[in-house]
Amino acid sequence: MAGVVTALVGFTSSFAVVLTGLAAVGATHAQAASGLLALCLTMGVAGLVLAWRYRMPITSAWSTPGAALLAASGSIEGGWPAAVGAFLIVAGLILLTALVPQLGSLIAAIPPSIAQAMLAGVLLPLCLAPITGLSKNPWAVIPVILTWLVFARLAPRWAVPLAFLAATVVIVIGIVTRSSPTGSGTVLDPAALLPHLEFTMPTFTVGALVGIALPLFIVTMASQNVPGVAVMRSFGYEVPWRPAMLATGIGSALGASVGGHAINLAAISAALAAAPDAEPDPKRRWIAGVSTGASYLVLGAFSAAFAALVVLAPVAVIPAVAGLALFGAFGSAVQQAIDDPGERTPAVVTFLVAASGMAFWGVSAAFWALLAGLLVRAVLHLGRR
Repeated sequence: MAGVVTALVGFTSSFAVVLTGLAAVGATHAQAASGLLALCLTMGVAGLVLAWRYRMPITSAWSTPGAALLAASGSIEGGWPAAVGAFLIVAGLILLTALVPQLGSLIAAIPPSIAQAMLAGVLLPLCLAPITGLSKNPWAVIPVILTWLVFARLAPRWAVPLAFLAATVVIVIGIVTRSSPTGSGTVLDPAALLPHLEFTMPTFTVGALVGIALPLFIVTMASQNVPGVAVMRSFGYEVPWRPAMLATGIGSALGASVGGHAINLAAISAALAAAPDAEPDPKRRWIAGVSTGASYLVLGAFSAAFAALVVLAPVAVIPAVAGLALFGAFGSAVQQAIDDPGERTPAVVTFLVAASGMAFWGVSAAFWALLAGLLVRAVLHLGRR
């Protein structure tokens, strides 16, 4: 049951972020639904295999910060095929991390304050969506925010899933209203509710490589894989690094051409399966890892239906849910970015550039933020030991 809860919380808390990110870089509704299905299948199999093989509650997840990065990046030169090409490059870099330890060391050499400041800047516009949504569609957004607030106090783990449930009720009421004799009518093709994979021939562009692939890889490693290992270690488990990177890298590669942006080790949700609440005996908690993977495979069967809800949603409702889902990640990123006073100025510069959304030569703000932060840090630390 702990594994089932882990999958339900992980899926319902952030699938809206994934769909928003894929659509932002050019995916059609069908392609975004395909990507969601691909992610469910690949992370389900990867987590199931790792947990079964190593008898640990290892769980995998899609890269939620990576999806937020895509949402902030927006359309790129080359459109959706170029984005798919960037996804394949990210998968290749994850595999290289498993095969070439120096690449992992290179990522670790990026100051955490700058990496987290870049992530915070990317998340800021998305986290503002619940607030801006109040002015766009208050009667639809207020129930979602109130539900989140009440359960953030009573049951924090379920606050975002229940906010999504409130959004679903709002969507259904909207459908019924529009379908009434006085409404505008809503037509939904039943075929859109069936899960399917849609292949896209990838193309490779410099803009997608620099603006999407590199920031997506850095965010996935720094905000998911490295913390994921740390979370597992806190519960007494030493995750086998190379097999974990091989499994998630292969999974990312298989899912990329059908729309999956990246899978990785779970970080926040990993605690749900690895903590003593899942099972007092640490040697038996691997069962929660297996059931998490199996549950993601089942959820994949409903991925198209969840994607259809996004299409039918009134304006501002789904962005509000996505923003609420990212509050925790945003707060954590800000805290880590400014925690060290000596690194605060480079982190602030990184955050502001990333939040600005500026793009030059088809390269997104995330790359320029990372570059600006490292440059400012180098100048400020010039001559210091």
